[in-house]
This record gives sequence, structure tokens and C-alpha cells, in this order.
Amino acid sequence: MANKAAHIHDIPEEALALGKQLCFAVYSAAHAFNRAYKPLLDRFGLTYPQYLVLLALWQQDEMTVKRIGEEIGLDSGTLSPLLKRLEAAGYVGRQRDPGDERQVIVRLTDKGRDLKGEAFGILMDIGKASGCSLEDAGEIRETLHQLTRQLNTSHGTD
Repeated sequence: MANKAAHIHDIPEEALALGKQLCFAVYSAAHAFNRAYKPLLDRFGLTYPQYLVLLALWQQDEMTVKRIGEEIGLDSGTLSPLLKRLEAAGYVGRQRDPGDERQVIVRLTDKGRDLKGEAFGILMDIGKASGCSLEDAGEIRETLHQLTRQLNTSHGTD
């Protein structure tokens, strides 16, 4: 991303229009994704954040709550009730780390592992809904990751 300094008098008035804001475009797209995922996840009794937890665990089973939070960008206060609901649904199990009682380890259950097969259908449905090819989605995703890294770096959160 180019780092071009602009002076306030160089920025046209219409640049402040809501429809011109990158942040609003990302915000709107995130809401559209949530709406598209909702009926797909409702079949399994999942919310979108719960689905993100499962995606992380399908990649690496047996993670601490802290690690899951780092992976998906949620704090433990938000994750704890979410994980309790996943556990009640039978998708994960939680237990204290015997080596460090402060840590809670989250593991997929058989039901949670079996759900991974359904995730491919969800992925295909979202792909169709978005109208993006796998290549297009990859390019957009990489641009968004780059934007996230830049914003985190510029605000000292990375």
C-alpha cells in the first residue's frame, strides 16, 4: 500500500461521503457476510463467532482459550460463554491444563470433528453467494490481511 501524504486542502469534499469510506465498505461487507452465513450456520445451531472457533480448532485441535482468542481476535471474556455454548451443543470439550491450572484447553469432540465435513458445503454456498472465484477470494483476502497488518502496526497492536 502506498504511503502518500495528503494535505487537508488536497482532499476533495466528497471524500467524506459515507459511500467513499473504505472502513464503511469493509463494515458493510462484514455485515453482508454475517447475513449470508446465518441461515447456513443456523442448521447446526451455530453463530458466526462459534464457527470461527471451530475453524481454528479444525486447523489445530487442542488449543488454550488464550490461543483461540489470539487466532480469531476475541478476548477470553467474550470467548468463555461462547465456548460454554459450544460445549453444551457437544462440539467441544474444555478442561484445565494439568500443567498450568490457569489455562483451559479446548478440544473438539467427535461431533465437532464430524461437522468439518459440512463446512465444505458452507464454504461452497458462501462462494456462490459472494460471486467470487477462489482466486478472486484469495486476492481480496490477501489485500484485507495486508490492510489489517498495516492498521495494527500503525497503532502498535501488532
